Order: sequence, then C-alpha cells, then structure tokens
Amino acid sequence: MHADITEPVKRKLSGSVTRARILAAANELFYAQGIRATSADRIIEQVGITKVTFYRHFRTKGDLVVAYLEEQAAAEREWLAGTRREGDPVGSLRALATDIGAASCSPGFRGCAFINAAAEFSDPEDPVRATVDAHRAWMLGEFADIAAEAGVADMDGAARQLMILRDGAMVNGYLGEAETVAASLAAAFTSILTAAGGAAPR
Repeated sequence: MHADITEPVKRKLSGSVTRARILAAANELFYAQGIRATSADRIIEQVGITKVTFYRHFRTKGDLVVAYLEEQAAAEREWLAGTRREGDPVGSLRALATDIGAASCSPGFRGCAFINAAAEFSDPEDPVRATVDAHRAWMLGEFADIAAEAGVADMDGAARQLMILRDGAMVNGYLGEAETVAASLAAAFTSILTAAGGAAPR
C-alpha cells in the first residue's frame, strides 16, 4: 500500500523537476538568443534529455514559449506587487523607476521579454501573441490603478503614457546608467500625473 502511494508521487516530482529544467533553459536561450533562433533541439541538448521527454512536457515549441512567457509574467506580477506602495502613487512610480533603471542597465539585459516576443510573433491569433497581449493589458491596468490613486480623471490615457515611458526606459538602459535612467524615468512618470491633474509629488 505504501509503495502504491509513494511511487506516483516520485514520478510527479521527477516530472516537475524536468519541466522546470526545460523552462530554465528556455528562459536563458529564448531571452539571450531570440525565440525563433532557438530550436527545440538546442534546448533538449542543453537540458540533456531525449526528444520524447521534451515532448511529454511540451507538445510543441509554441507551448514552451507560452509557458516561458507565463513564467515571466508571474515574476513581473510578483515584482510589481512588492514594489507598489498603496496610497502613495508617486512613491510607487519612483520605486518602479528605480528598479527599471537597475534592470535595464544590468549585464545581460536584452530588453522586455514581452516586447521581444511581440516582435517575433506578429499574428494576433497566435497563442504566443495572445499571452503577450494579456500581460501587457495587465500591466496597463496596473498603471491605470496608480493613476486612479493619484486622482487622475483620464486614468486610461495616463496609463498608456506611463507604459510608453516604461518601454522607452527599458531601451534607453542599453546606453545609459542605472541612476540616470531611474531619475529621468521617475521625473517623467511624475510629470504625467501632474499634467493630468493628479497628486503632487511628496
């Protein structure tokens, strides 16, 4: 009886570990080399598994790309939840700007994983693009919430402007320094709220 119970659990744990290893390799290779430039065979080779094992976890490379982006999205949601300061919209934007500046100027940074994926998957019906769009919509909603906290009437318009600033800062980080990018982004973020009639900086 004991063996009957534990054996499936062992298999499940082993499968979870293998899946995590595949995703870790995909995270590294997709981000550094591009999604279309990275074949399933390259990931299989890096993980050290058979094709049968790979396709047991991911039926297609597209399924793996979606899982990779969903993992990235979960990490960003966790980061944003830990960075936002409830009741202090300007403080939230300054904290976000500091983190974006640090990330975008760090070694190995290759831009936003979702913007990169969108550039490679232009078909709006593709599950990969749908995953990108869903995450972008969530992020836009977070900016809208921050704008609403600041008392901005047109929170959706402000959110779109904040999103454009965020995207631009991530590109600018290639050429700038973390503190400079963070300070400039924080000032630009704040100016959007102020221009829209939102809360004044503290």
